Amino acid sequence: MDKTVNETIVRYSTELKLPVFRRDFSTLAKEAAKDHMEYEEFLLTLMEREYELRLENRKKSQIRLAGFPSKMYLQELKREQLPEDAYQKLPLLERLDFIESGQNVVLAGNPGTGKTHVAVGLGLKACLQGYKVLLPPYTSF
Repeated sequence: MDKTVNETIVRYSTELKLPVFRRDFSTLAKEAAKDHMEYEEFLLTLMEREYELRLENRKKSQIRLAGFPSKMYLQELKREQLPEDAYQKLPLLERLDFIESGQNVVLAGNPGTGKTHVAVGLGLKACLQGYKVLLPPYTSF
């Protein structure tokens, strides 16, 4: 590829904020030429890579903006130590159906029973599935 063309692609992709495009276009162009890839397939591959990075960055940003006190994922939760009713209801809560239906979830119980872990774990799961989550500032953990 011509050096001037490469520099122009880098400049445009920088201005358009396309970091994966800028990083991968040259290598992918060489692979595409070698493999006789169609132009549309080449462009689609670049777009998919850019999309995946943006999706991942969006999830990370949503987790950061949610204001979780720490990252406590549901898979790290010691379920057998939860109170019986929480243990039974957790699989239903993990489906996150309450978000779509606009239902509230209230976690109540004695200190040390896993309320924070469940709340943060559900929030993290929601972020990873594309929902915006905000931990209320009045919440004391």
